[in-house]
Amino acid sequence: MLKNHALLAQTFFLREVSRLIFGRTTGCGSSPWRTVGGLVLVLAIGACPIPAHGQNVTFKIPPVKIPLKIKDQSATITASAVISMHSKDQETSIFKLELTADVGELQQNITALLGSQLDKEDACGERIIIEHADLTPVAPASLAVVQLHYERWACAKVLGKEKSKRLIGGNAVVEVKLTPAIEENNTELRFVPEVGKIDADGSLGELLRSGTLGDAIRDKIRTSILSAMEKGTNLSATLPPAIQGHVTIQNAEFKDGGSGRLIVVLDGEGQITREQMQALAKQIKERMPTK
Repeated sequence: MLKNHALLAQTFFLREVSRLIFGRTTGCGSSPWRTVGGLVLVLAIGACPIPAHGQNVTFKIPPVKIPLKIKDQSATITASAVISMHSKDQETSIFKLELTADVGELQQNITALLGSQLDKEDACGERIIIEHADLTPVAPASLAVVQLHYERWACAKVLGKEKSKRLIGGNAVVEVKLTPAIEENNTELRFVPEVGKIDADGSLGELLRSGTLGDAIRDKIRTSILSAMEKGTNLSATLPPAIQGHVTIQNAEFKDGGSGRLIVVLDGEGQITREQMQALAKQIKERMPTK
């Protein structure tokens, strides 16, 4: 509607200018120079650009599959992004970024992932076996529930022979809540861990709740999951070169992608020039699948 009003106003303006130049009648006695002057003025007005307000432009970055190696298994994190541009002035645009990383395959392999980092078997020390693990969304965080078997052994020489003795052992279920946050550089993901419910046999429960063992297992769970997810939320792995280095992350959260499938969502913002936006459009086009 605004466009129609602008067109009508322009038409009315040109008609009035024509009357001033041509006069109300255009009989045979009118000057040809007046006619030429009117045409030049009309052409000049038509050639002048009409200022326009900044328009929103949205770029959709196609999904990128980022490979993970977990023990002898392969998994992928699928990341994509939406960039919403708004013209700040003739040379600069500001934008909002939403990057989504689907970590469903990581969920399916979470037992193997944690086992590769926590499993331990020292003949005269700790023995840890991760028996099963689950990672589920509890937006805006996620919850890791880990079932493990733990033993601590000591060795001593008796009559010249080395003997081992189990000091403590049992089964435990440990819950660790992981809340995503952003590092101080505003470009990297981190997790804030919070130990939840702990179910364990006998004295093992006290050791997990109050000793260094509980802290060590919590930190291993946090760093193992974070290390894998950092690959999927790395901006350089998903964003085209034209926009890399121009984004700061403002917020991060876990969401349920449906049926308990875990996704990570990063919200960011930035600013680029017209030339960078043109390069961005070209780079995204090159990524589009050919038909």
